[in-house]
Amino acid sequence: MSQPRVRYLSLEWIDALSAEVAACASLTELANSHEVGITQVVDGGPEGKVVYHLQVGSGRAAFGPGVADPEHVRFEQEWDTAVAVATEKLNAQQAFITGRIRLFGDQAKLQESTPVFAALDTVFGTVRARTDYV
Repeated sequence: MSQPRVRYLSLEWIDALSAEVAACASLTELANSHEVGITQVVDGGPEGKVVYHLQVGSGRAAFGPGVADPEHVRFEQEWDTAVAVATEKLNAQQAFITGRIRLFGDQAKLQESTPVFAALDTVFGTVRARTDYV
């Protein structure tokens, strides 16, 4: 049975990613050796301002709506930037360099979390194929 399509940054999209993160063995394993709370804020889209988080630590990885607690890092960006990065039309590093993604918080914690982001990219890929970006 095929998975239903979801609109980018909708509650259904957040729920789909939450389920994928919870089922991801590599993220759970990384949560034994990494701790990071990441909040993502996207403004100006069809849902208005959307805030969601990834929380990794103590052997658990969780994704959901709202602010990470504790929050180590916060990313803020506009809808068009978020869509461009999510659809791989804009490199995330280039978006940082040009100020289209604003970073707040513990940059060292962010660098330590590189393996978490690598695993998360795989999770996002599973949902990306059924996501509508309009």
